[in-house]
Amino acid sequence: MRVFVTGASGWIGSATVDELLAAGHEVTGLARSDASAAALQAKGAHVRRGDLDDLASIRAGAQDAEAVIHLANKHDWADQAGTIAAERAAVQTVGDALAGTGRPFLFASGVAGLTKGRPASEDDASPFFGPESPRGGSENLAFEFADRGVRSVALRFSPTVHGARDHGFIAIIAAVAREKGVSGYPGTGTNRWAAVHRSDAARLVALGLTKAPAGARLHAVAEEGIASRDIAEAIGRSLGLPVTSIAPDDVQDHFGWIGTFFSMDLAATSTATRELLGWTPTGPTLIEDLDAGAYLEPAPAS
Repeated sequence: MRVFVTGASGWIGSATVDELLAAGHEVTGLARSDASAAALQAKGAHVRRGDLDDLASIRAGAQDAEAVIHLANKHDWADQAGTIAAERAAVQTVGDALAGTGRPFLFASGVAGLTKGRPASEDDASPFFGPESPRGGSENLAFEFADRGVRSVALRFSPTVHGARDHGFIAIIAAVAREKGVSGYPGTGTNRWAAVHRSDAARLVALGLTKAPAGARLHAVAEEGIASRDIAEAIGRSLGLPVTSIAPDDVQDHFGWIGTFFSMDLAATSTATRELLGWTPTGPTLIEDLDAGAYLEPAPAS
């Protein structure tokens, strides 16, 4: 299958490209830099130059492909409005390009904010609609194209897709610990985060490409939830730092913007996904990664 991948050189995207190539697919990755293009070509993938704002390139890539996997995101925390707008525009562009073709459109989403007081499941529809909502309401927007002949599939990733050289949320929390000289957790530390190893997440995407029906919500969740206190204790062990509770009123001052997320309960299940895809996570757990030193050194620049 000819597959067009946005975010092909990113944390999840680069591992996904490896899985797709190993499965015999022909991959074209969207690359915004010479380094990204060279890395893709070295793997045997094709390159389409452009970025998330280059809608013409995204449209052309989607039209030329037999499937699209959209994993790119700006992750610009200083310009959330711009990040959200770019995500929604990209989903709209791909959906329009694939309308009436019956082709697969797998797109990145997440488990955050789906439910309160219990783990989120695949049965939980996204509560986010419209361009002002989180991720620009892109999950519901993409599912609208299922009625227009597109096999839209949501890839709901855990809040942490972990592994060596990760530069996501756990790496940021570890960086705060280095800066403050203490590994903190919010309040009682009982709120939980779902987690999945990068290798397992990439394998789920590749399986979803061929097995998931239109409208499927796939949960890239290997661990339903790890308590924030357990995460902080593992970071403390890895970095040789003391561990302490951060009072709720002090969380924002201590952690900065990541404090809002680290305080949330983001547990989720993946029972339906495992049954649908025959997917069984085999990678290290988050605590195993932390204890093995995956976050011992500062994360590389993204």
